[in-house]
Amino acid sequence: MGKKTMVLLVLASAWGLAVPAAHAQAASSKDSQSVSEQDIKLLRQDIRSQKKQLIAANLKLTDVEATKFWPVYDEYSAEMTKIGDQKYALIKEYAQNFGSLTDEQAQSLTNRLLVLDEAIAQLRMKYVPIVNKVLPGTKTATFFQMDRRFTGLIDLQLASEIPLVQEQDQF
Repeated sequence: MGKKTMVLLVLASAWGLAVPAAHAQAASSKDSQSVSEQDIKLLRQDIRSQKKQLIAANLKLTDVEATKFWPVYDEYSAEMTKIGDQKYALIKEYAQNFGSLTDEQAQSLTNRLLVLDEAIAQLRMKYVPIVNKVLPGTKTATFFQMDRRFTGLIDLQLASEIPLVQEQDQF
């Protein structure tokens, strides 16, 4: 699979996650949300599936490597999904309070997002030696490079769809 195809698929996946999630959660009331929690859950599962397919297509594992790698990948992905769930909950909280965030709420969201960023870095550091036990160093590096690209593209798409925090007018 060529680089252009991979980038297009990842961007399409990121778009599929970000746009409905951001627009649904930015709705002014819960009743006016156009995308349900179930829809978002299915979109996130689809993105994880597409990510796995792209990794499989680009990592070029031998049968022996694949047998050892995919169970490790599934564990890693499950742990990453838990962090993603927390990030999604923060986005929902932000959307529910958009336009009325206090300074304290805004600071809390910022701090909790930074904790999640750190959790992602810690998870990767935890899994590098684990993946490196089942794959050669170059394939381990390729996997984590791809993982960072996917995460970066999705984060970029989310960031472009979520409005900036607005300072409240002081009366």
